[in-house]
Amino acid sequence: MEGSNHTVTEFILLGFSTDPMMQLVLFVLFLGVYSMTLLGNITLIVLICNDSRLHTPMYFFIGNLSFLDLWYSSVYTPKIIVTCISEDKSISYAGCMCQFFFSGGLAYSECYLLAAMAYDRYMAISKPLIYAQAMPIKLCAFLVAGSYLGGFINCFIITKKVMTWNFCSDNVIEDFFCDLLPLVKLVCGKLDDYQGIMYFLLVSNVMTPIALILASYVFIIATILRIRSTKSRLKAFSTCSSHLISVTLYYGSILYIYARPRSNYSVDSDKIVSTFYTVVFPMLNPMIYSLRNKDVKEAVKKLLK
Repeated sequence: MEGSNHTVTEFILLGFSTDPMMQLVLFVLFLGVYSMTLLGNITLIVLICNDSRLHTPMYFFIGNLSFLDLWYSSVYTPKIIVTCISEDKSISYAGCMCQFFFSGGLAYSECYLLAAMAYDRYMAISKPLIYAQAMPIKLCAFLVAGSYLGGFINCFIITKKVMTWNFCSDNVIEDFFCDLLPLVKLVCGKLDDYQGIMYFLLVSNVMTPIALILASYVFIIATILRIRSTKSRLKAFSTCSSHLISVTLYYGSILYIYARPRSNYSVDSDKIVSTFYTVVFPMLNPMIYSLRNKDVKEAVKKLLK
């Protein structure tokens, strides 16, 4: 990533509030959310690894999603917790670019992983009798590895471009992490390649996975409609409900942030939405995939015994 043209050595992350009492409240809140995120995702990973009933393609993907959320949350939340109780809210230029790279790479990887999980749900519903043979472990591992590879390659391209930008002396980021939109506001002069970066980000990392997910669910719905029994239809649809909830929450918040015109960028509202998909969503995923899941509940009971 050579050829950087920055003029600042560090950035100041304003975070959410400068009021000491509010910062204390936010410290407790984010510490609690991060603790629940670690507990929920680690527990789910341990259950999937230890219980033979969960050694299926679906839980292989869920376990990798939990691992991804664990890593994803750890890119943001510890820094947020520190800035809430510390007077020093600075982050070095290198640290900012590293956070930008890893946060983007993990976010894009999750987009691809959710698309792979949609394909898995299609195979489970369309070929239930040969599901294990249709989704062998090698294919599952290939889809997961491809999700990581695609996410981080795309983020490398975007990060390399961002590092060529010339940042002005005003180094205050009106957000709690180094993201594309807050960084754009600090660039000196006219930014000609911004729109191209946004198109690349949305098409390669958001719209393409969404198209794959929609295609999978078109086939899933067509398969479900061919099922004669109403009870069997509801059972088939319930296997997709958790995934649908994850897709709706995750892609909905990302599209709200990045698919709007640059002129509609709002610091306060974007902070709230960004907090949801970067901090809250990794905590919710283990609940989404376990609260209504009979196999996971049985695995928890077995672990407790």
